[in-house]
Amino acid sequence: MGQRRQLSLALLFLLVLSAAARDYYDILQISRHADAAAIKRAYRKLALKYHPDKVQGSEDEKQAAAKTFAEIGHAYEVLTDEKKRRIYDQYGEDGLKQFGGGGDAHQPDDLFSHIFGQFGFGRGQPEEPQTPKGDTVVIELEVELEDLYKGKRVTLVRDKGIIQPAAGTRKCNCQNRMTTRQIGPGMYQQFATQVCEDCPNVKIVREKEEIEVHIEPGMASYHEINFFEQGEPIVDGEPGDLVIRLIPRPHPTFERRQSGLLTNVTITLLEALTGFERELEHLDGHKVQIGSSAITRPGQVRWFKGEGMPIHDAVDRGDLWVTYQVVFPQTLSQKQQEQVKSVLQEAAWHDEL
Repeated sequence: MGQRRQLSLALLFLLVLSAAARDYYDILQISRHADAAAIKRAYRKLALKYHPDKVQGSEDEKQAAAKTFAEIGHAYEVLTDEKKRRIYDQYGEDGLKQFGGGGDAHQPDDLFSHIFGQFGFGRGQPEEPQTPKGDTVVIELEVELEDLYKGKRVTLVRDKGIIQPAAGTRKCNCQNRMTTRQIGPGMYQQFATQVCEDCPNVKIVREKEEIEVHIEPGMASYHEINFFEQGEPIVDGEPGDLVIRLIPRPHPTFERRQSGLLTNVTITLLEALTGFERELEHLDGHKVQIGSSAITRPGQVRWFKGEGMPIHDAVDRGDLWVTYQVVFPQTLSQKQQEQVKSVLQEAAWHDEL
């Protein structure tokens, strides 16, 4: 009984750890139900984009591309191995380590050579024929600023085109075949004839599909999350991609500027002159102390380091900038005016000293 309890606690611990790791399916931009062929196509597309020999830019950009290239290779290696993928789906990356499913990882370039052949880029490798690709589907998803701050998983329901069998046959895989015909003594004419195969007929129907969108902390406004081959299907070709574009809703308290946050706080004239205590509730609910014991001038801005937005794919955070608006009284009685004059004249006299 004790051993079973320890095993359950260990599995729960692995699930908590795996939630913090980056998702292999997100890295390859595929759904969790992708088959081996879709995984391979996604790897080919991303590996070509991020291969160190293809990336132009600064050293930091090249290093970031090399890191992404390695992540792509590792994700591909796990998800194309049935045993590793089963363990990963249940327990995450730490489950692979715990249950010995990690194995000996291949070098990223070795895996790339295995997929693309030994020639690499531009050294005699024949180019593959271009396969027709369906249209890209773009869905604009409105999100709250809290979602971009904390991260969130959102389930969308959409109409997706599905290719299904239909009655009859159709012409497919058509190619032009050159034919030579004699038209007279010593005279020949060459012409093209289109030759097609007979294939089972298909049709495209619309079905409801649920898709899970992972909004990661710090993603930029209008960030696009790509789902490989989840777009519009095409007969005798590859489906297009699905793109989820994050559209931020206006927030009542904060304004986002890249990784920074801006907000306005209103205080009374009394608070501006004598000091005040105030808490600002942040996007995740924690409190930021924004009070002051000194005089606060109208329009004064205070800087709170590290209280801004998370920076996507990094451990750093931006900063928070608070602008103070001072509310003046509408009217003062004669007695109040005399009291204010007395206080301010005394304060001015002390300043001169």
